[in-house]
Amino acid sequence: MKELSSSQVRQMFLDFFQEKGHTIEPSASLIPVDDPTLLWINSGVATMKKYFDGTVVPKNPRMTSSQKSIRTNDIENVGKTPRHHTLFEMLGNFSVGDYFKKEAITWAFELLTSPKWFGWDKDKLYMTVYPKDTDAKKFWEQVGVAPNHIVDIEDNFWDIGQGPSGPDSEIFYDRGKDFDNLADDDPENYPGGENDRWLEVWNIVFSQFNHTPQDTYEPLPRKNIDTGMGLERVVSIFQHARTNFETDLFLPMIHETEKLSDNKKYEANKRDNEAFRIIADHSRAITVAIGDGALPSNVGRGYVIRRLIRRAIVNGQRLGINEAFLYKLVPVVGETLKSYYPDVLKQKDYIAKVVRSEEDRFNETLADGLKLFRQVVKDAKANHQTVIDGPTAFKLYDTYGFPVELTQEEASDAGLTVDKAGFKAEMQKQKDRARKARSGAKSMGVQRDLLIEIKDHSEYVGYDTLDVDNAKLVAIVENEKLVDTSKGGTVEAIFDKTPFYAEMGGQVADRGIVLDEQGDKVADVVDVQHAPNGQNLHTLKTQEPLEKGKTYHLVVDKLFHSRVEKNHTATHLLDQSLRNVLGGHTQQAGSLVEPNYLRFDFNHFGQVTDADLQKVEDMVNRQIFNEIDVKTIVTDPKTGKKMGAIALFSEKYGDKVRVVSVGDFSVEFCGGTHVTNTRDIGLFKIVSESGVGAGVRRIEAVTGKDAFKMLNDHEKELKQIASDMKVTQIKDTPKRVSQLQAEIKDLQQKQQSLEAKLAGQQAQDVFADKKTAGKYTIITGVIKDAGMDQLRQLADTWRSKKLSDVLVLGTGSGEKANLVVAVTDDKIKSGIKAGDLIKSIAGNIKGGGGGRPNMAQAGGKDPAGLDKAMSAAVDWLTNK
Repeated sequence: MKELSSSQVRQMFLDFFQEKGHTIEPSASLIPVDDPTLLWINSGVATMKKYFDGTVVPKNPRMTSSQKSIRTNDIENVGKTPRHHTLFEMLGNFSVGDYFKKEAITWAFELLTSPKWFGWDKDKLYMTVYPKDTDAKKFWEQVGVAPNHIVDIEDNFWDIGQGPSGPDSEIFYDRGKDFDNLADDDPENYPGGENDRWLEVWNIVFSQFNHTPQDTYEPLPRKNIDTGMGLERVVSIFQHARTNFETDLFLPMIHETEKLSDNKKYEANKRDNEAFRIIADHSRAITVAIGDGALPSNVGRGYVIRRLIRRAIVNGQRLGINEAFLYKLVPVVGETLKSYYPDVLKQKDYIAKVVRSEEDRFNETLADGLKLFRQVVKDAKANHQTVIDGPTAFKLYDTYGFPVELTQEEASDAGLTVDKAGFKAEMQKQKDRARKARSGAKSMGVQRDLLIEIKDHSEYVGYDTLDVDNAKLVAIVENEKLVDTSKGGTVEAIFDKTPFYAEMGGQVADRGIVLDEQGDKVADVVDVQHAPNGQNLHTLKTQEPLEKGKTYHLVVDKLFHSRVEKNHTATHLLDQSLRNVLGGHTQQAGSLVEPNYLRFDFNHFGQVTDADLQKVEDMVNRQIFNEIDVKTIVTDPKTGKKMGAIALFSEKYGDKVRVVSVGDFSVEFCGGTHVTNTRDIGLFKIVSESGVGAGVRRIEAVTGKDAFKMLNDHEKELKQIASDMKVTQIKDTPKRVSQLQAEIKDLQQKQQSLEAKLAGQQAQDVFADKKTAGKYTIITGVIKDAGMDQLRQLADTWRSKKLSDVLVLGTGSGEKANLVVAVTDDKIKSGIKAGDLIKSIAGNIKGGGGGRPNMAQAGGKDPAGLDKAMSAAVDWLTNK
């Protein structure tokens, strides 16, 4: 067999399908665009949805790609099995309404077995098919696959719910008896079963049905092919590797980890093997994901990044690595991927900075986790328990990054076990919550065949004019039918030429009117979108019937259009200013250009300071005041990139692109409309800056008249404030505010001092009233005119004087109530815990709370229930 590097395997696959007439599509960003159903791009077809559901008709119906993907549903298996990964590359070939089963099967067999290409032994290949798919079985036999190498499997049917679906055929490579990990008679020991011998390398989906909302399967107007080949698995065959990890995609990170470890070597023992593999896998995933704009956080994609980093760190400690080390693997990952993903290596310094910061942060969290674990062990032994419950084990895992295996090992050292079933139940709850959060959106739409059939040419002329006469109406869609004459109401229409901009790239669609040949208005243009074949599809509210073939006068709302243009050009200035001020790592994560404001989302590690925000605003306005010409040229993508044009990872560019330049300051690929000179923008003012997701910041801003109005409104507000403060000049207002703040602080301190004295006086009476409750003593009391700080101080006084076994204090005013419970250390050992007691009585004040075994607190909305809470505390303790 040939020995090929991973880059050679990837390129060979793409070259093969390019020879078969396929266009090579670049790998898209891991972060999905306009797809709420996905947390990550998780397959090659995930980037092709718009083609498969008919939203867009591709220029070439044959496409191929090597798509980086992330899946975390089996993260617990990463490192334990030969082939589970978080980040992987999916090689695929796709046909949208072009070739189907025969060609897909014939070419797959040619790629795998031809000496020119992979050159594998056909006797080592096995195919699984859907039992009812007799065509697939027939075509496999026709290319030379022996009938006993074709296996019927009922599960070979690809269906994700509503949308395209169909049977599939999986291809397995027989690695031989040396890889047998099951007995010969094991029911899983066959191609398609859960075993190590037969390695699944390729899945071909024959997408031929629409799974309808009525849960029926209707034939698709155009049948599609969608395939997926795991690069890591195929490379393991070419490189004679026992697992995917002994390949050039992972070994460099493993060898670097060996150098960083405490004299550990890969394959030294099983436990260390897992740690090495987890680190190699996770370092790849976090490096590429951060390079694509994801950042560590507590939600969504950011949570996945944080979880992977923490899991890798814990496994690094297993290898004796007790300092930050993951960031050192970033350039190593970049080297393994540079042939196809050069941007990873270019961003290595920024990525390493993010990883290093997260490592330092987690080392502090890990210390807190160890403290919690020790307390859990201490409490368990004090209560004569031998098992750490599932929720606690999950908290250690979810909050502090402890793999359950680590908790089990540490628990074993302490003579305890872990409720693994309870842990799995908590894990499933989390997965269900995540799934539910995305279940409301469709994964892939049903093909809308009607619009795909409209092939009439339509030219957009809005870059040059906003008023077009003699525009021929070439298609009318009314009630999901093509008609020659509309009846009225809302219809969709395509003209042979149009000045109306179709919504794209964050810029909203133009608005305007349609006039007939006599100059009378016949319709309002309320929206414009792109039809599947690229035409501008106008949504019209008609006053009169429209006739196909007639010519009309199309007029764009010039004021609306002009205001949108101002904001779009300002968005380009803002984008470049952010790069200049915050660093070149910032990437656009989304935008919205409306006539009255603009919104710009961008990836950034950390918050944007007020000082930096001011620098950005000043930089944008400097370009406006410098009156710079805005120029647009049409060229090819390669030339555009040589000009320095910024390209969005999420965009796929055609043969011709528009490059918008604002002098030497900003150069971007953009299909939108812009002002001719920056002076037309007038003024730029940032309205707000905030975080909207994991590592994603959002700026909202206004320009021109809206910016001027905002400044005027602020001036009016300042004048009103100055007047209220009796300040004669606005410039003196900050000084007066500082004086008032100092006075308020002084009054608050005096109030707190008086409250403490009053609480202390009341406490003397409360502390003198010790009650007996069963085997214990308790002091309860409601303190008037106090806050939580005073209650905690009184609890400290009570503890120092050892006045009783348990203390329960409450305070309240208005609609707010507070409780504090304290328990002596010796009574905790008897099973009396402050957290348990507070939970049992907090309902009386319509609230909840918790805390440590020796101190807990609660808040509520019903001060009237404080006395009941005191009585309930006595009853609770009496029954113990």
